[in-house]
Amino acid sequence: MSLHLLRLQPDSSALAVWATRHRLLSPDGDYGYALHALLSATFGELAPKPFHYLGGRQGLLAYTSADLEILHQNARLAPPDVARALGLDHLDARPFPSAWRVGQRLGFEARVRPVVRSKDGREWDAYQHAVIGTVDSGQIAGNGSIAQRSVIYKDWLEKRFGLDGAAQIAEAHLDSFRLTRVLRKAASSDNGKRKTTNNAGPDVVFKGQLQVGDPTAFNRLLERGVGRHRAFGFGMLLLRPVGSC
Repeated sequence: MSLHLLRLQPDSSALAVWATRHRLLSPDGDYGYALHALLSATFGELAPKPFHYLGGRQGLLAYTSADLEILHQNARLAPPDVARALGLDHLDARPFPSAWRVGQRLGFEARVRPVVRSKDGREWDAYQHAVIGTVDSGQIAGNGSIAQRSVIYKDWLEKRFGLDGAAQIAEAHLDSFRLTRVLRKAASSDNGKRKTTNNAGPDVVFKGQLQVGDPTAFNRLLERGVGRHRAFGFGMLLLRPVGSC
């Protein structure tokens, strides 16, 4: 697998105008669906995911295994408003490492949406799902302290890192937590229109250190991302050398 790290510098004003015009801005100001739509409009099936939008100053980062020349060709075909909103004139990319050592330590940061699906198909906050049925679930659910959530969310993250033995968490802390509403569109109805919904859930950033398990599985984890909603700004695993700022 040949993975590349892409960087785009969306124009904050143009992005806000485009998202508002197309009614793709959530009530909480989340740009996840708007950026998903812009990337899909530009790159089609090759739209990079997972991605992480770091704001107007730092821009958007994404992983892709697609051919870079084809991505550049598609970018040149984008309409002017899409190109301005995404900053396609300054699309930058570099090869990302793929050779990892078993036991190698790396610093990481990940914005994730720790949710689980119940048997009836509904999506639950992993914290709420964990406390259902416990003796003191009412008390815990009522308090919902950051410390309690952190333990459950970290366990959720550990399980996803551990898929196929990809990695283990060496240490991690919950850097930020909030409940946000994100825009999603349901399947097409009988009239062909897709109903827009605002789904509330946990919006969490973890920072810490991980230890590489199986290098091949770790590469798959990077390419796939962590958890659900990976096409909408969640799940990208950002890496850095241990000890860096």
